This record gives sequence, structure tokens and C-alpha cells, in this order.
Amino acid sequence: MNKPYSESCDQNREPILEVIQPLLNSSKKVLEIGSGTGQHAVYFAEQLPNLIWQCSDCAQYLPGIRSWTMAAQCANIAEPVELDVTGHWPNLAVDAVFSANTTHIMHWHMVEALFAGVGQLLPSAGRFLLYGPFNYNGCYSSESNARFDAWLKARDPQSGIRGFEALEMLGRKAGLEFVENFTMPANNQLLYWRKQ
Repeated sequence: MNKPYSESCDQNREPILEVIQPLLNSSKKVLEIGSGTGQHAVYFAEQLPNLIWQCSDCAQYLPGIRSWTMAAQCANIAEPVELDVTGHWPNLAVDAVFSANTTHIMHWHMVEALFAGVGQLLPSAGRFLLYGPFNYNGCYSSESNARFDAWLKARDPQSGIRGFEALEMLGRKAGLEFVENFTMPANNQLLYWRKQ
């Protein structure tokens, strides 16, 4: 099978690693929600050998993820699991969750399910790291994000760039305390919550 490829994964992996590495210093196992191609998993697992990287995604993406993880032969990448955030979550013992470029693809009820699921899954002081473009006070952070949002909505009216304030509220509801907002290249952010 040809490995699926995402150019943006190669472009954003180093800035993301720079932010998540110190945050995951004490973590043992990370669940990545929406692993997509599997590229991030391979890169982060290679760079963070002290933790187990657990990929997950909807069933149709698992073969592509496996093609990356099997080629990498990283001892600290777990077998990818099927995860539909609105369905039954697998029983996993993890102390951190990472997700990149997912909430603007998901419909809003899926975003709600994501936060509720993460809140239930994480132990006390567990970390949730969410990367992507976000709006603040109802405004786009850049002209390119406004264009991207229009493109997303033309493709699927129920998708789109999410507002930080609405996500922060979902986090609170799920028992997650918002800790920090990291500004990333290309008008993206990395949001960091901790389970209370």
C-alpha cells in the first residue's frame, strides 16, 4: 500500500514538537486522536522515545496509519485503535491526549463528544493538547484563516474554525482546566488543558 502523505504534517511537526516536548516530559502514554496519515505519530514517537504513542482514528484511516508506523518500526508506537469520538471509546490507560487539525473538520456535536471523552479518559493532572487554527472573540486571527474557513464551509457547512471561548467552555464542562495558549507558525495555536 502507498503511504498517505500530508504536506502540512511535515511543515508543522518541528514547531509542535518544540511546544509539546516539555509538556509531555512526565507522560508515559499519549493518545493521538485523529492520527490521519500517521506521519505525526512516527515523528513524535522517534523524538520522544520515553513515551508510548497511541494512534487512533476512524476505521478507514487505520491502514494508512499502519503503513507509516510499520515502516518506521518504532518500538514505542502502539497498534492504532479505531476511535469515533461520538461512539464507544476504547478502554485506554493514557496520561495525555494530543490532537492536531481535527476540530475544524468535525461537526460541532463531534467536538462536544471529543471534549467529553477526553475529560472522562484522562486521569487527574492529565494533559490535553489541541493544535489548529482558532478564532478569538468571534474574529479570525488572519486573512488566510478567513479564507480557509470559507473553503471548509463550502465543502461541509457543519465544519469550520472553532472559537476558543466555546472550546474553553467545553473543557470546563469536561473537568479540564485551561492552562496556556501557544502561538504557532502559519496562524495556528496549540491549546493546553489539564484535568482537574
